[in-house]
Amino acid sequence: MNYSEAIRYIDDRFVSFQTVGRTAYRGGLEAIAAMCRRMGDPQHRYPTLHIAGTNGKGSVAHMLAAILQAAGYRTGLYTSPHLHDFRERIRIDGVPIPEEDVCAFLERHAAAMEQEGLSYFEMTTAMAFDCFARHEVEIAVIETGLGGRLDATNIITPLLSIITNIGLDHCDLLGDTIARIAGEKAGIIKPSVPVLIGETHPESRPVFVARAAACGAPITFADTCYTCTAKEEHGTYARYTLRRLADGAEATYDLDLTGDYQQKNLATVRTAVDLLRNGSPFVPGDEALHTGLRHAAASTGLRGRWQVIGQAPLTVADGGHNPAGLTETMRQLAACRYDRLYMIVGFAADKDLEHILAMLPTEAYYFFTQADSPRALPAERLAELGARHHLHGETAPTVNDALERARSLATPQDMIFVGGSFYLIAGIV
Repeated sequence: MNYSEAIRYIDDRFVSFQTVGRTAYRGGLEAIAAMCRRMGDPQHRYPTLHIAGTNGKGSVAHMLAAILQAAGYRTGLYTSPHLHDFRERIRIDGVPIPEEDVCAFLERHAAAMEQEGLSYFEMTTAMAFDCFARHEVEIAVIETGLGGRLDATNIITPLLSIITNIGLDHCDLLGDTIARIAGEKAGIIKPSVPVLIGETHPESRPVFVARAAACGAPITFADTCYTCTAKEEHGTYARYTLRRLADGAEATYDLDLTGDYQQKNLATVRTAVDLLRNGSPFVPGDEALHTGLRHAAASTGLRGRWQVIGQAPLTVADGGHNPAGLTETMRQLAACRYDRLYMIVGFAADKDLEHILAMLPTEAYYFFTQADSPRALPAERLAELGARHHLHGETAPTVNDALERARSLATPQDMIFVGGSFYLIAGIV
């Protein structure tokens, strides 16, 4: 089996959330636990950090992995989704696993995975756990896929559990209130394992505090430890000033992720480093902290977070796709200076589009398009819904067609924004 054959096999045999949506989500850990037992429970052979949350978990995972790499630790990183190549989901020291590893894993375990009835995400999780063990990583950063309590990654016992924030997303699967969604995310909290919460919210805080108390897990809220007091743009990176609330001490950090929403993620990462330094064998020094953050996206392959993909006109791509994430993105977009704004948008059909479309700027000119995914809402239907919210423009069959058309109309003083789905922007970043 070569790599192309392996990818065809994966796409044909395993049910993907990207392809079919909610029917790919199977609540329960029995299948992944049984598969890992067959493999000798590789997930227990190295320490882990476990990260959940509605938004920001990918950025936090990549930042922490970059810091640990810079400190000299052999670091595994498991995230989703991938933008171009399946192997992006499983990285060691920032490098996607070799094609041969994917092929070899399938040749060893395909029959067992089919017997256990694994989903696409469960299969990928099993592969990541096995790969990290085989390559003898010293620590692995593991991002949940969806939720937490019943997420396939939730068979690990980490050094630290991190929940970045809670927002309304995947409500049909996780619950329709902040408290209910928090209850699902809180499922990653383990007995006696410290837990870090990125943002304090009046509805989610009691849920997390109660779960942590029941588990005897020390709990910390990052926004009571650090706050970002300033941000300065410096071309391809931004300089953030963090204030430690305990004593008022300030420090600056350069980060090659320039979205304004990274201020909250940076406070979470900085607090996580303190917790690791004070309660684990992993003690990244200040040099590793600064170096890792300065090259966080570059050293771990992170893309699609307020990513500048062109100048004159300024062209930005961002994968934010739920109301909480888009609120932050639209706030930064509103602060940008331009003569005219062109918006290229496409969404999954199962999103809360009435809420989302009401958030978008009505003065922009729109290109309604769709990702190459069965879950994508057809461009024509999106244009119809957009018109109800006073969003006007034209349709384009693909994001590349939309971008070419927008660039043909825009002047150097204009701005083009591309967003609504990671699957959409995968075609251009």
